Amino acid sequence: MKILPDYEHMNYRDVYTCLLHQYRDILGLWQPDLGPYGGLLNVVVDGFFIIGWMYLPPHDPHVNEPMRLKPVFRIHLMEKKSATVECMYGPKGPHSGQIQLVKKDEFCTKCLQTDYHRMSGGRQEEFRTWLRDDLGRTLDDIFHEHMQELILMKFIYICQYDNCLTYRRIYHPPSQPDDLVQPGFFKGTYGSHGLEIVMLSFHGTVAKATKITGDPNVPAGQPTLEIDLTRPVRLPVLDHLQNIDELTRLIMDIYDEINREQRLARSEEEGASVRVEEPLQGPSSPTKPKARQIDVQGELKPPDQQAFALPDEVMARNEDYPRSCRLCFYGTGLIAGHGFSSPERTPGLFILFDDDRFGFIWLELKSFSLYSRMRDKFQNSRPPSPEAFDEMLKAMQQWTT
Repeated sequence: MKILPDYEHMNYRDVYTCLLHQYRDILGLWQPDLGPYGGLLNVVVDGFFIIGWMYLPPHDPHVNEPMRLKPVFRIHLMEKKSATVECMYGPKGPHSGQIQLVKKDEFCTKCLQTDYHRMSGGRQEEFRTWLRDDLGRTLDDIFHEHMQELILMKFIYICQYDNCLTYRRIYHPPSQPDDLVQPGFFKGTYGSHGLEIVMLSFHGTVAKATKITGDPNVPAGQPTLEIDLTRPVRLPVLDHLQNIDELTRLIMDIYDEINREQRLARSEEEGASVRVEEPLQGPSSPTKPKARQIDVQGELKPPDQQAFALPDEVMARNEDYPRSCRLCFYGTGLIAGHGFSSPERTPGLFILFDDDRFGFIWLELKSFSLYSRMRDKFQNSRPPSPEAFDEMLKAMQQWTT
C-alpha cells in the first residue's frame, strides 16, 4: 500500500528543512514497547511523507508468504510549512497525532483523537476485525480453549496502547564474509502462538536468533535460539531419522560431551583435579561423538544436500518444509512458563535448508519451528559498529524482563 501526497506543488528546501531535518532521527527500524509481544516498525521517507510501517507476519502457518505492512503514522507538511503528524490507526482514516523524541534512540507516538479507533459495534466488532485482519481468523476457527485465551489476552494487552506507544531503535545485524548465511530477519512458527519475527545474527562460532516479536512465554527481545557452529551433526539415513529416539541420542551425545568439557574446564580453572563420573573416550580429553561422521582428515565434509524428514512424533505447524537440507548443528532453544517463568535452554537440532530457510527441532517439546527469510529491504538500519549491535542485543533482553 503506497500513500501518495494530496498536493502537487512542494518546495524541496521546505521539505528538507521542516520535515526531513526535523524528523531525521526517527528513520530506521524500531521495536514498539508492547510488553512480551514487541513488533517491528520501519520509518521511511515516501515521497513528501515520512511513514511508519508496522511489519506483520503472514497468517499462520504460511511462513513462506510475504510480510504484511500496516501504516501506523505519517508526517507531512501543511500549507504553513509546519510538519503535521497523523495517526493511521482505526477504520476512519488519518487523524491528529503527536511524535516526541524522548531521548537518543527512543521516541513516542500519541493519538489525539482516539475516537477514530472505535467501531460502531464496540469492542466485540473491534475484536472480530482485529482477529480477521491481524491473525486471519474468525471466532469459529478457534477450537482450543488455550488458544482462545492467548488470542484474547493479546488483544486486551494491545488495546491498552492504542493511544500512546514508545519505540526503541533496533539494528539490522551486521554481516561478515564467513557467515553461514546472510544474517537478517525471519518469520518463524511457534505453535499456538502463531508466527513470530526473529533476527538471525552471527557471533564468531555461535549463531543467535533473537525474538523481535514474542509471546507471554518467551517475550520479544529474548534469544530464542543459540546455535553452536562448532558442533555439526550428520543426519542418519532417512529411515532412522524418522525415529525420534535416534535423533534424541544424536543430540544428547553432544549435550553430554559439552557438559564433560565444561566440567573439565572448571576443574582446570580451579586448579584442582575433579573426578568426572562419565568415562571419557580417550586418555585426557573427550572425543567427538560417533554421531558426527568425520572424514580421514578429521574435518566434517557434509554432502551438498542431505535427505531430511521430521521424526514421526515431532509436531509441525507447517508440513510444507523442505525434504532436503544443507547442514545441521547442535543448538539450544529457550522455553519458559507463562510470564517468562522458569526459563531454561533445552537441546535441539538446527537445520539449514538453504540461504533463506532454516528450522529447529525442540526435542523436549517434540515440536518443529520453520523459519523463512523476510525479503524486505531496510534503509537506515545498519549499526554504527559491531559493538553497538551487541549492546543493543543486551538491552533488548532487559526491555521485556
